[in-house]
Amino acid sequence: MCGEEGVRNSRRGQLPPQNCNLYPWHRDFPTLPQTGIGVPCVMKGWLLKYRYSKYIRNIQDVGTFRFLSLCILCVFGPYISCTSRCLSAMSSHDRAVPQPGNASHSENTYAPLVLPPKIDQKAFDEFINTVVALVGTDNVDVITSKAQIDDKSYEDPTYTHDPHHILAQDHFLASAVVAPRNVSDVQSVQPTDKETNLLYAVARADKPSTRAIVRAANKISLPLWPISIGRNSGYGGAGPRVRGSVVLNMGKNMSKILEVNVEGAYCLVEPGVTFLDMHNYLVENNLRDKLWIDVPDLGGGSILGNTLDRGVGYTPYDHWMMHCGMEVVLPNGELMRTGMGALPDPKRPETEGLAPEDQPWNKSAQLFPYGFGPYVDGLFSQSNLGIVTKMGMWLFPNPGGYQSYLITLPKDEDLKQAVDIIRPLRLGMVLQNVPTIRHILLDAAVMGPKTDYTSKTEPLTDAELDEIAKKLNLGRWNFYGALYGPEPIRNVLWQVIKGAFSAIPGARFYFPEDVPANAVLHTRHKTMQGIPTLDELKWVSWLPNGAHLFFSPIARVVGEDAMAQYAVTKRRCKEAGLDFIGTFTVGLREMHHIVCIVFNKRDEEQKKKAHRLIKTLIDDCAARGWGEYRTHLAVMDQIMGTYSWNDGSFLRFNEVIKNAVDPNGIMAPGKSGVWPKQYSKETWRL
Repeated sequence: MCGEEGVRNSRRGQLPPQNCNLYPWHRDFPTLPQTGIGVPCVMKGWLLKYRYSKYIRNIQDVGTFRFLSLCILCVFGPYISCTSRCLSAMSSHDRAVPQPGNASHSENTYAPLVLPPKIDQKAFDEFINTVVALVGTDNVDVITSKAQIDDKSYEDPTYTHDPHHILAQDHFLASAVVAPRNVSDVQSVQPTDKETNLLYAVARADKPSTRAIVRAANKISLPLWPISIGRNSGYGGAGPRVRGSVVLNMGKNMSKILEVNVEGAYCLVEPGVTFLDMHNYLVENNLRDKLWIDVPDLGGGSILGNTLDRGVGYTPYDHWMMHCGMEVVLPNGELMRTGMGALPDPKRPETEGLAPEDQPWNKSAQLFPYGFGPYVDGLFSQSNLGIVTKMGMWLFPNPGGYQSYLITLPKDEDLKQAVDIIRPLRLGMVLQNVPTIRHILLDAAVMGPKTDYTSKTEPLTDAELDEIAKKLNLGRWNFYGALYGPEPIRNVLWQVIKGAFSAIPGARFYFPEDVPANAVLHTRHKTMQGIPTLDELKWVSWLPNGAHLFFSPIARVVGEDAMAQYAVTKRRCKEAGLDFIGTFTVGLREMHHIVCIVFNKRDEEQKKKAHRLIKTLIDDCAARGWGEYRTHLAVMDQIMGTYSWNDGSFLRFNEVIKNAVDPNGIMAPGKSGVWPKQYSKETWRL
């Protein structure tokens, strides 16, 4: 009735309000109640369908606007009126869209359990009503009841709070969760001279420029907390740092694989695309024999989200290192593409008039990450300077052969010698991927809960750890790696690796066919060739009602450093009454030491001990020059405080950028310990 494209785009947004001067002729158009469909939508579908743009060009006179508009209105008016009544009736049955001011405070069903800071009920209601009118009730969830605060599971994540809560369950609680349907819902588009052109105005008329979420938040300085899909497990999940923030669930509706390019070996994805999604796409499109993806331990995470947090993968590729080109909504609502993406693709008739977010990317945008001038991509990693809506990622070309392996190391002190063996092999690329040195309890926890091994609740002793290692036919430390390339290359590499590790007395060597079906090597065999799994979820159940924090300091690939970090973290875990569970993941020149602090989230005393443990470890490691690369919401301020060289010049620089780019402080305040000027650090610091 409005033309296929008109109907499709009408669902994406609303017209400007009648008092908006964005389009001077807008007040001449009646709109269809509660639908976002109006005469501009009809005009757009009609004009574009019959390509009237070739006959009407650069009509800039407002009187001409009105004349043409009223002519179309006269022709289509009766149909529009009828359609309006039908759609209004249908809409009233589908959902009730709240109107500002239609309820008193006591009657308002949108009153959240917690309001955003410095936002009163009236302002919050107006914001929610604006957003509901924009994205629909299905995409807005106001947290009005404690029944909505459900920890759920990794497979069915919560978007309201941190499910692995180390503080009170509702400490990092959202006031509402909003799921934008597209980029236009998020950004605010400023009117330009171009919009005096009729066809441009018609093409943009159903874009929600004046009701976009970012503009509405800026109007009242309401804090937003963007997430991709909320599976930031062990680091805070979807929970916002500022209690009462509105969580933007970017992945619910924006989950498209926009491109997979075999020739260039890259993909372009939206926030909701998971590692599992991409793998399945490659398999279903017969591309798995050509391209692999770099995956983390858990394959259900967002490719875009995990990359922005600089997560770890285990193929020869890396997430962050291999990203190439971003599209970002800035805090003022402006849309930016980075690197070569800032260079427009050559104009073509079929792309003329497309909104910026719909325009094709430059053909080099996913091939060369830097472009010209300052390289700004890093400003959007672990930051609060924008919302990344699209990202390019390089894919790993099938290497022509693959072999995973396990080397078990029998003694605790073998860690030192192993790390010193690994360093030259990794630097020389004999070790091609990101290998891991896993503590016995990490593997044991994947294979079963603590009750499978002991009836005691205290930390296990060295003798008990040796007994578990013997039972599972593993070492106190277990080294997982992989070989890539044709068989002759793999054979030569394996001879070098096996020869080097044979210097450790008692070291044993295994391929997947040598171990039982439930062995961790089978999981690592998949992960290291880019096949995502969820098997690593099992170690969280080491304790009843299992939850976890990650403590993630960086270490040199030096045996003494590894032993020193292990000694400190193991001792502190024992003092807290918790077992040490951890792994060293080996990069090119450093190691991520990932300590998995597993606790019973229904045991308040154990939660307090786990919280004290991570805070103590942060100070212990900082005193020795070891800093964390990523952390949980509850300790972001503390860790940023350890990066204090030259009286905190690093933090001050980030604060200057934050206040310049986000003057109203709406974008993820407190993320990574960076606060806008509206928030007192003394008040908000944890």
